[in-house]
Amino acid sequence: MGCCKASALNLDTAQLLMDFLWIGIAFLFGLGVRAFSLPPMVGYLIAGFALNYAGVSPQQELQALADLGITLMLFTIGLKLNIKDLLKPEILGSALSHMGLWSAGITAIFLLIGTSFGSLDMKSAALLAFALSFSSTVCVVKLLEENGEMKTRHGKIAIGVLVIQDIAAVIFLVVATGKTPSIYAFGLLALIPLRQLMGKLLERSGHGELLPLTGFFLAMGGYELFELVKLKGDLGALVMGVLFAHHSKASELSKALMSFKDLFLIGFFLMIGFTALPDLSMILTALAVSLLLPFKFILFFFLFTALRLRGRTAFLGSLALNNFSEFGLIVALLATNAGWLEKEWLVIIALAVSCSFIYTNLWYHDAHHFYSKHQDWYRRFESPNLLKEDILEHPKGAEILLVGLGRVGKGAYDALHTHAGSKVWGMDADSERIARLKSEGKHVFCADAENADMWENLDISSVKLVLLAVPKIEDSIHVMEQLLVAGYRGKVAAVARYEDERQILLEAGVDNVFNFYTEAGTGFAEESLAMIQADKASYA
Repeated sequence: MGCCKASALNLDTAQLLMDFLWIGIAFLFGLGVRAFSLPPMVGYLIAGFALNYAGVSPQQELQALADLGITLMLFTIGLKLNIKDLLKPEILGSALSHMGLWSAGITAIFLLIGTSFGSLDMKSAALLAFALSFSSTVCVVKLLEENGEMKTRHGKIAIGVLVIQDIAAVIFLVVATGKTPSIYAFGLLALIPLRQLMGKLLERSGHGELLPLTGFFLAMGGYELFELVKLKGDLGALVMGVLFAHHSKASELSKALMSFKDLFLIGFFLMIGFTALPDLSMILTALAVSLLLPFKFILFFFLFTALRLRGRTAFLGSLALNNFSEFGLIVALLATNAGWLEKEWLVIIALAVSCSFIYTNLWYHDAHHFYSKHQDWYRRFESPNLLKEDILEHPKGAEILLVGLGRVGKGAYDALHTHAGSKVWGMDADSERIARLKSEGKHVFCADAENADMWENLDISSVKLVLLAVPKIEDSIHVMEQLLVAGYRGKVAAVARYEDERQILLEAGVDNVFNFYTEAGTGFAEESLAMIQADKASYA
């Protein structure tokens, strides 16, 4: 008995050491790439290959974390989706057109230079081209979230394209594996009337630890329900999120799950590195495949502009989608198991996916500045008849312009409106938020504050004060740069969370910076004192 206990203890200790190992390696590599202004995601990818090279075997728990991270990510995407948007030509048309044109073109390229890629036949070349046509949901969502651009025009376009691609992926898997959905799949339609009942559960979950737990329950419940009827579980998590997209607590739930999702997705990036160890020829082939990425960007860009999107929206959306997807690994695995592809292609695609993630993050890091310098060239491809959503509205008679209408921005707008009335205007990139505020009678309009085109064409001649209530300090700095380029000569104020951020904003040219933690406390104290003084006056 004592021997069994000792063995169990040793196993537990070994498991703890393994858990610490991958967490520690991921942390060190993530911190290392951060020193080069790269997102930690790149470090996690490198860490996975490093652990594999060192002979470390992936644990089942790590795969479980990776799967849970993807499930939560798709659920939170669903919470922000509007089904009607997916049917718009600029989303549905661009996604399907890109998939078809890319697959045909890249298949032809693989066949033309087949000797360089191991003498691919038509079926193998077509499978590889199809696998590489998808963009990575994980990479793009992380990229947009880190830059605070999920609700921007190009962010929504990119997410919509990814959802269409995910649906196409599910259809492919059903056909390729020969697994047809169960007849009971029609029973999933009952989720539509049941969402009201489930919505009440969400309302009763409060604002504490029960709220993210409710999110886990809904996301994993959707996953298991779809798996039960032989549909892809990830699609179930996405659909479950869509069902609650218009719930009053959808935004709060998404924020509550964000930290969990980001933590679990570390497992996903590490697992890519455990796919297999490459040799030199595989690495060179993967780098050659990565050279196809500019063609993906060009094709997306011209499709977007042909569908009447602005040059900037087309540029940023194309750049975000300019990567290969983890779905390519699934296609390669199916193809190798069926004998359609040689097994080394699984490793090559894993390397190409990793390279594309690094490529996208490197380019996107400076995307706004790059576009600002070359905007004239990209705008040449804009349609003269832009979509209605892309036609700029001007803040007529505005003297105070508030950029960003989240909780802080909306509070500032309400306070300023009591003093300046219609001379105060608000601007935000979230079209749904703008529509809601307009219905309340507020003077607001939809525009992306980081859009250089917008500031050049916006009439702000009457504006004397611009208040920046955007979520990230980098966003505030970039907006400040755009204002200077546009020739704005008025005052600029901004909010910051930390004292070091306050100093950076002042150095960037912002006239006044408010630390909203400190200022909130000051405002709370002042209003409380005013209550006491009012009571004293009433007694007198």
